[in-house]
Amino acid sequence: MKRVYFIYIVGLVTINLFGQSNQIGMINGEFNLNLKSYQEDKSIGAEEAEEIILNNAYLNLNFTRGNFATGIRYESYLNALEDYDPEFRGNGIPYKFATYSIDGLEITAGNYYEQLGSGLIFRSYEEKGLGIDNAMDGIRLKYTPSEGIYFKTFIGKSRTHFTYAESIFRGVDGEFNINEILKNNAKTQIRLGISGVSRYQERENPIFELPQNVGAYSGRLDLQRGGFSYAVEYGYKINDPANISQANEINYASGSAIKNNLSFSKKGLAISLDLHRIDNMEFKSDRDKDGKAFIINYIPTLSKQHSYSLLALYPYATQSNGEIGVQADIFLKIKKGSIIGGKYGTKISLNASRMNALSGDYGKSVLNDEIDYTPIPLCFAQDLYFQDINLEIERKINKKVRTIFILANQIYDRDFIEQHTVGEYGVLSSTIFVSDISYKLNKRNSIRFEIQALKSQQIEDFEDQGPYANGLERPAEGDWYMLGIEYTISKLGFISIQDMYNAGHEDPDKRLHYLNVNIGYQKGANRFEIGYGKKRAGIFCAGGVCKLVPSSNGFSLTISSTF
Repeated sequence: MKRVYFIYIVGLVTINLFGQSNQIGMINGEFNLNLKSYQEDKSIGAEEAEEIILNNAYLNLNFTRGNFATGIRYESYLNALEDYDPEFRGNGIPYKFATYSIDGLEITAGNYYEQLGSGLIFRSYEEKGLGIDNAMDGIRLKYTPSEGIYFKTFIGKSRTHFTYAESIFRGVDGEFNINEILKNNAKTQIRLGISGVSRYQERENPIFELPQNVGAYSGRLDLQRGGFSYAVEYGYKINDPANISQANEINYASGSAIKNNLSFSKKGLAISLDLHRIDNMEFKSDRDKDGKAFIINYIPTLSKQHSYSLLALYPYATQSNGEIGVQADIFLKIKKGSIIGGKYGTKISLNASRMNALSGDYGKSVLNDEIDYTPIPLCFAQDLYFQDINLEIERKINKKVRTIFILANQIYDRDFIEQHTVGEYGVLSSTIFVSDISYKLNKRNSIRFEIQALKSQQIEDFEDQGPYANGLERPAEGDWYMLGIEYTISKLGFISIQDMYNAGHEDPDKRLHYLNVNIGYQKGANRFEIGYGKKRAGIFCAGGVCKLVPSSNGFSLTISSTF
């Protein structure tokens, strides 16, 4: 089958390239190779890989001519990196498509990514950093009958590693730009949207009657006037019980999600306020399977996505089965020449976010023969999952020096978020400081210094439940420090050295350094990076979706190229 796909694509490209001499198409693509070696290091719990070296690689090839486009992606996992799902194994062409557009209608056959609204009820996407690729395989149509009216519909199966889930998805979406439809330039801009998706999966439960067709629906509204904007989306999913046989464990409750954003911006000032509430809203391509590969909707976290190591040491993962969260952002740009702004101006950003459990003892809606419970719509009195308050100041001192300073406090329920037993790690309160100073040596060369510190304390006492401080079952990691230096040659490459030190670990034998060295080189469209280092076991998140990352020790090589 793989050979048939390859011959088909090559033949199609050849026909289109030479079929009409006055209209030659264009081929583009990208290549990426990621190799890593894994050596044993008992001090950090790193294990040696049997293969010694593991590999993730892919090649994208795309051809376009006029209104026609086609492409393939070849992927290789020999075997997959240790922070990837081991089901990614082998080689293949899991992604291939052909698209054609004519008179407002776009037709896609094969693989495609799609999202309905913001993704509350359906999102098919790729995130290589998380090892997620749930591309659809089927048919998709998009149609614009007139200006301001947009329809799309699709049917297909969701990718799971190198195969596809057994269930079938059918979806439809309509979006209406009222101002474009009415052809007016009113100060208030209005956009409406409505979506629906259904999953078909055969029943297999011998005791309970499970729904074979599980539907989800959503509506959204966007308003904008001057510097103000407001966006709201509501999603609803009918009951989708797991395939279990215990009457007191099965859950026939429906799911719901609502997200709101109110923002204001003008020159030098921007304010954004968010609130969302999620209840029993996990949607899978297979009700019987667990893992990121089977999640088919997306609920972004309201917490700030940090790029600095210690700020992201304890990241938050959205609790799709139940949470209520708020976030506020204030961005201020102080003008040049003022006392605070200085000669070049100063940027200040203040962010605060908080995520709590829904009310009640279950953390979500529950409905079965013994329980009928729905949480209170708006309540922040339940368990605190996560809180992040951070202040960032960015200032250019002179033509050569630029600085960034960040002060943050985070509260992190490690037992709940990382799914540990209550009392293993407890609830952490961390105060983090970051200093990032860049110095421009000349037009091509610059050097950057990074200093980070994290002071951590346990804020719950488990009354000597375990052998460690505060009655914990596991020793606390305590304080961390990080030093980094990076030297960059513009348009050529860089060298960076980073050392994270777990100075406050309760176990003296675990007060370890995690040193990483990376060297990068770039020439034209090609980029090469080689590195060596030790990685701490933990969680890596992007947009509120997370994966477990095991400890590792070894070399890495990354090669990427575009054409």
